[in-house]
Amino acid sequence: MNKVSKIIITLALVIAVSVVVVMKQNDKKAASSSAATVTTEKISAAEKTITEKITDDSKSTPIVKSLPKLLDLGADKCVPCKMMFPVLDELKAEHVGKLDVEFIDVWKNPTEARKYGVKIIPTQIFYDASGKELFRHEGFFSKEDILAKWKTFGIEL
Repeated sequence: MNKVSKIIITLALVIAVSVVVVMKQNDKKAASSSAATVTTEKISAAEKTITEKITDDSKSTPIVKSLPKLLDLGADKCVPCKMMFPVLDELKAEHVGKLDVEFIDVWKNPTEARKYGVKIIPTQIFYDASGKELFRHEGFFSKEDILAKWKTFGIEL
């Protein structure tokens, strides 16, 4: 290989590396500016509770009970995510007091996508009542399949 070819290849590599570095810096700036403008609700499974009252003679003692949680991470403009909305709404309505169902739009809240390690949307994460992750699914997940998955963990809904 002659000297001119070596110089051209070296310059091409330097330019390519420079372009990659500039693109990464722009991505970091865009992510931090969008994260700064978005407020997010951060509710862990352990914090999300319901209160039951048990009567003890003349006084009531509140008992806090944590719920299993289904967290759906997606976006309101993603087609498979939109398909999940009726499923999530039905689960919320049919299992009040037995299951906590939450949706986070990761396009509006990119820090949440990183926080939960989301690679594909929609992603559903199943948590037990103590907040421990039990299972993770990527893509559309039918109501029947979700209920069957809870059943495998011994949680009848």
